[in-house]
Amino acid sequence: MGRLFGTDGVRGVANADLTAELALGLSVAAAHVLAEAGSFEGHRPVAVVGRDPRASGEFLEAAVVAGLASAGVDVLRVGVLPTPAVAYLTGVLGADLGVMLSASHNAMPDNGVKFLARGGHKLDDELEERIEAVYDEHRTGAPWDRPTGSGVGRVRSYTEGFDQYVAHLIGVLPNRLDGLKIVLDEAHGAAARVSPEAFSRAGAEIITIGAEPDGLNINDGCGSTHLGLLRAAVLEHGADLGIAHDGDADRCLAVDHTGAEIDGDQIMAVLALAMRERSALRSDTVVATVMSNLGFKLAMEREGVSVIQTAVGDRYVLEEMKEHGYALGGEQSGHVIILDHATTGDGTLTGLLLAARVAQTGRTLQDLASVMERLPQVLINVPDVDKSRVGTSAELAAAVADAERELGSTGRVLLRSSGTEPLVRVMVEAADIDHARSVAGRLADAVKSALG
Repeated sequence: MGRLFGTDGVRGVANADLTAELALGLSVAAAHVLAEAGSFEGHRPVAVVGRDPRASGEFLEAAVVAGLASAGVDVLRVGVLPTPAVAYLTGVLGADLGVMLSASHNAMPDNGVKFLARGGHKLDDELEERIEAVYDEHRTGAPWDRPTGSGVGRVRSYTEGFDQYVAHLIGVLPNRLDGLKIVLDEAHGAAARVSPEAFSRAGAEIITIGAEPDGLNINDGCGSTHLGLLRAAVLEHGADLGIAHDGDADRCLAVDHTGAEIDGDQIMAVLALAMRERSALRSDTVVATVMSNLGFKLAMEREGVSVIQTAVGDRYVLEEMKEHGYALGGEQSGHVIILDHATTGDGTLTGLLLAARVAQTGRTLQDLASVMERLPQVLINVPDVDKSRVGTSAELAAAVADAERELGSTGRVLLRSSGTEPLVRVMVEAADIDHARSVAGRLADAVKSALG
């Protein structure tokens, strides 16, 4: 059996890769592993289970709930809520674990199972590996130790979670959003009810699109991966800004009043200065990945804010933040983590805080985002090469060094191997798009020559 857990839980095509049997078995295994680790010692364990609106989430939720209850875990079913809401409720309710069923921004046929530890934090890699090993052991025939009688878990719906989470979001805001007209694109996903409710309670006039999930239309031509509808709606309604989420609402991208995209780097730049003004940006530091635009780093340095860069993936950003106590971090894709108020990226919270900055300053989002100039960025995928030698080839190192000398301080080169495909990604930033394309093309040729 190949490794099941990826960087964000177990994902695959629902009912093909991710079956009811797999979801049930992993849930039983998770309960046993956490019990062995002492997480349930001295009390009856409780789990919070939520999902996004995908049709497959209905039967996968039933499988997860059945697995947990059969292992003696009481289950609170919170229904369709964003991933950060499930994480928040896992923490605030003192639950022993949380489970979110979602494939985030992926297309509808996919789904995923993500386990959260006490407090709403991601499980450690070691626990995930142990869950996978225990699942595999029992999948091949070893019997489970099953409780009976009063030892089995009880299941109940927990509808209060919606209001608790919305109240939490409103409580975080430094100021209200009165006077703002905002378009919200909910991607027909998990925030279709939560986000409009939160923005409305905060005082904004809202127009919603992508807020009619039917189980089949999640992420379908809308949301943070397809900003065209949001851009058109902002222009049509003369809105101050637009906010877009993905299927499980752990991401936020935006458009300004002109319809121009505001990406995760620009959002972090705006929030960093707002948080520093409130003395909430600990150590005056933001955590980003190596894929963040060089313009973001240059802008933050100019403003006196340090930028620490990690490997690509919000899990690495979060690890760095937790280890050193930083308050803000995220990715260009719109995963923004505000660690004082969330244990994961929270698209609704991010959008609310971005809008709050517009309301507080009276400046347009376009003006606020202009604190950074996004340098042209060119990305070329070079397939069918030996990606394992990307860091050891002398020929390639020489080509990179030549490119870096040519670009100087106003450009950047990044080569990295794909985690899932036999290819190398070549990324070049420069002050001029044609220059970036030229350098990227030459480096792509160098990758083929050195590693082909």
